[in-house]
Amino acid sequence: MSEFHGSASRSSRPQPDRTPPPRTRTEGLRQRLAELRGPDVPAKALDARALAALAANPGCRRRAILDGAGVDKAALASALGAPSGFGQSQFALTRGNAFEAKVKADGGAELLRLVHARLDPGAEPPAGAALPDLSALGPEGRTARTALALREAVDAGGWTLLDHPMLALDVAGSVAFLEPDAVVVHPDGSWTVVEIKSFPMLDGSADPAKVGAAARQAAVYVLALEAVAARLDPAPRVRHRVLLVCPKDFSNLPTASAVDVRKQRAVTARQLARLTRVEEIAGSLPEGTCFAPDRPAEELTAAVEAVPATYAPECLSACELAFHCRERSREAGAVTRLGRPLRAELGGLTTVEEVLAAARGEAGDPVDPAVAALRRAAALRAEALRAAGHPAAAEVAACR
Repeated sequence: MSEFHGSASRSSRPQPDRTPPPRTRTEGLRQRLAELRGPDVPAKALDARALAALAANPGCRRRAILDGAGVDKAALASALGAPSGFGQSQFALTRGNAFEAKVKADGGAELLRLVHARLDPGAEPPAGAALPDLSALGPEGRTARTALALREAVDAGGWTLLDHPMLALDVAGSVAFLEPDAVVVHPDGSWTVVEIKSFPMLDGSADPAKVGAAARQAAVYVLALEAVAARLDPAPRVRHRVLLVCPKDFSNLPTASAVDVRKQRAVTARQLARLTRVEEIAGSLPEGTCFAPDRPAEELTAAVEAVPATYAPECLSACELAFHCRERSREAGAVTRLGRPLRAELGGLTTVEEVLAAARGEAGDPVDPAVAALRRAAALRAEALRAAGHPAAAEVAACR
């Protein structure tokens, strides 16, 4: 009897809850992105160059999810049979690293001199600037160490040079860790982004296309710095004029120019805000979707095609998957492959076949301005061909 009562007493005691705690939303998204990337596949970190390209095409859900999940798009493109030559050559990387080392030699004396001369000539000369140690464990640790160094530099006053700081920026629900070439803290506590490029500056000016790309990249760093500054009280000023350092003429001597990135910053902020959240895209994908490059080509193709893409010719200079997406765009007859300006002019006509049918009068609403313009253009072409006695004139007339 006593044994019965003893067992009953033990069974009535409250038992510890061994149910694992539910995953938080962040943990669940991180796990989902790891599944999309593939088991044991390390994440490829987003950089400012990729973010600038992503912001330039905010409607591309394919790039958003691949970048958000840290997928190596170059390896994925090769596995799909459409390798891309996108990216810098090894020679260009080596030359760029050598030039950057020259600019930052002697404690960054020449770099600080250029910042002082181009951006803050009224301040005291940057003699004996502070160079804080930013080393820490992992990107999160380096980001925290950078934020601490920035705060300490503001409190201390004087000039401070942060060599390759680490910044964090939330992009469509995913954190991107960014590493600018340098950030300079001025004596008044303001912050400047420094971009060091290996393309030359000839007679005080550089290739406008390359300067524009550098400005868009620097604008991403400015946005990330503003997020750090917003957590301080009072918030330091993040300067919207960045310093672009390049080789002078055909030498290896550094020269610099101040570049106003307010326009690029505003555009990038607006485009990043328009990005569909990674969590939403991941939730819409079929279970088992995986972009690991070691998967069979058929499976990879199905996974990639499960996410809509918005291809444009500009993607060829900004995305590793551009060749694959261009081929699919050609197969579908999409007008986006002819350029965004033309796509905008065509309104609801999304394929080349629809455009040709509208021009021939076989389809389309005549009241639609795009359809009316196409038919007017077709009529003018037929008239010109008739006047020239071209044999195709009869075919055009038959179509109409």
